[in-house]
Amino acid sequence: MENKKRIKELEKLIKKHQDLYYNSEPEISDAEFDELWDELKILDPKNKIFTVVPKESADGFPKAEHIVPMGSQEKAANPEAFSAWALKMPFNEFIVQYKLDGASIELQYEKGKFVRAVTRGDGKIGDDITENAHKMKGVVKILSGLSSPSGENPFTGGIRGEVIMTRSAHKSFFSDKANCRNAANGLMKKKNGEGNEHLTVICYDAVQGTQGKPFSGYAPFKTETEKLAWLKDSGFLTVELKLCKSIDEVIKYRAEVMEKRPLLDFDIDGLVVKNDEIDSSDVSRARPEKQIAFKFSLEEAVTVLRGIEWSESGATYTPIALIEPIRLAGTTVKRASLANPNIIEALNLKIGSRVAVTKRGEIIPKIEALIENPSGVKPIEYPDKCSACGSSLVNEGTRLYCPNISCKKLILHRIEKWISVLDIRDFGITLIRRLFDMERINSIYDLYTLTVEELSAIDRMGKVSAAKVYTALHSKKEISLKQFIAGFDIEGIGEVMVEKLEEAGFDTPEKLFKANENDFAKVYQFGEVLSNILVTSLKLLKEEMQTLIDSGNIKIKEPLSEKDGAVLKGFSFCFTGELNSMKRAEAEIKVKERGGSVKSSVINGLSYLVTNTPDSGSSKNKKAQELGTAIITEKEFLKMLEV
Repeated sequence: MENKKRIKELEKLIKKHQDLYYNSEPEISDAEFDELWDELKILDPKNKIFTVVPKESADGFPKAEHIVPMGSQEKAANPEAFSAWALKMPFNEFIVQYKLDGASIELQYEKGKFVRAVTRGDGKIGDDITENAHKMKGVVKILSGLSSPSGENPFTGGIRGEVIMTRSAHKSFFSDKANCRNAANGLMKKKNGEGNEHLTVICYDAVQGTQGKPFSGYAPFKTETEKLAWLKDSGFLTVELKLCKSIDEVIKYRAEVMEKRPLLDFDIDGLVVKNDEIDSSDVSRARPEKQIAFKFSLEEAVTVLRGIEWSESGATYTPIALIEPIRLAGTTVKRASLANPNIIEALNLKIGSRVAVTKRGEIIPKIEALIENPSGVKPIEYPDKCSACGSSLVNEGTRLYCPNISCKKLILHRIEKWISVLDIRDFGITLIRRLFDMERINSIYDLYTLTVEELSAIDRMGKVSAAKVYTALHSKKEISLKQFIAGFDIEGIGEVMVEKLEEAGFDTPEKLFKANENDFAKVYQFGEVLSNILVTSLKLLKEEMQTLIDSGNIKIKEPLSEKDGAVLKGFSFCFTGELNSMKRAEAEIKVKERGGSVKSSVINGLSYLVTNTPDSGSSKNKKAQELGTAIITEKEFLKMLEV
């Protein structure tokens, strides 16, 4: 029932934003629209909205039929999505053209003469704006050569193009309009044709035939390449065409176009990729399968890697890319995340590399791909000594870190982590660092030896503030095992990883202290390296951990038993799709409260996949069926909670 409601909401939103896009000013970005579209496709893949072309507003123009219906294109927002589409195609060479960001138009010709211009409309019938089109640049009135009225084969058919306003025209005459596309869309539908002389038609497609009879008659071309050459020879303004002989070549070309995109005098929002062979049956579909719009984004750009800065956080050294400044999502970007040394090696990055940078909501953008390593690039240098203690750093690929557990910098970070994990809000970082610099605290245990009198003697503290800090610290006495272990800032061991240890039966400090590397290596997502780190760290930290517990300053909560309400202990759950009675995050909390665990994906050993569409063909459903995982509905899940 909830799915049906959401489908209706999505239909309404998609229609609204399609109307705004074609007839007014968009309220959301292309990426946000694509998210709505993709969500509906998952919930209702056969929805009629996918086969209906959005309709333009009726502005009092006479109506005319298209020679070939104007459909919509499949979209790929990134190289991964494009590659997935391309691998399914029965061809491995690609014709690539600019995807113009304007308003679609079909110029119709009869025996070599221009007779009609038709807007997109509903994809089958549009507005006849012939009079306005006569004023636009790029509209050829009489074809030449063999396709001319007096030629051997006068052309009858439709020329598909995009009505655009150049950036220079927008700047000179229509700067009050939000963008070139909106300005062009408004002008082309003016009844008096005023301003249409500032519009340009750039053509990219042609089909022989008449209204209702596409692909009939003589075509002066047999391939897409020949078609573009014919358009150009006939006097039409055309888009740039590139033949790419591999998927990687298309991706590289896209990056090159992204780089020169700001220098163009017209707007493009991606590339159109298709086969050189003309497939009339595919072109006639509402959504052709053998061509795709490989989109750009405001959140993506190409730049040059100028240097690496190593950010230090506790024991870890994280590479931050220093890049040639670029504009992304309305802001100037000079730095980008690289996550860890593995990324540098995997992408083969050098100082001077040309790279693709994305920003998808992250505070710091990230380097997504290497475009090329031009001549003169230099290798990236890694730090080899800890800046605090001088120990040799260890590079494990996924992280570069100082292995010295007694390193001053690491101890300070551990104390800060403890305060953060226990969420002791009145004990700020500034106070921690002041006490650390005074050498009053040198361990987590030292925090619990502080008195109100000592704290109040610190500059600008006072007795009231000191008492508040003391109370906040000691109020968090009873904590979970995952808080306790994660609070000690062991490299790679956060609360999620401790949960996995608990699920495997290591649910008390004593059991953790007794375990060896082989024991931990059997736990899901614990490999040899992480197991070694955990065993080594627990040996070094055991005394301090035990002192905290024995002193009574910290009490570890007992692991839940079925008697205590841990009815889901030993069971793991993965959720997919929308739930009706609660949000997914709430359901996950309920599982954990009852001793169960939550997985983000369907894996071996998963107990249950929870979904309200158990018969759907979703990837998670298919994976669960392959692995023999039980698939249950929300109703069945709720019954399990009640046990």
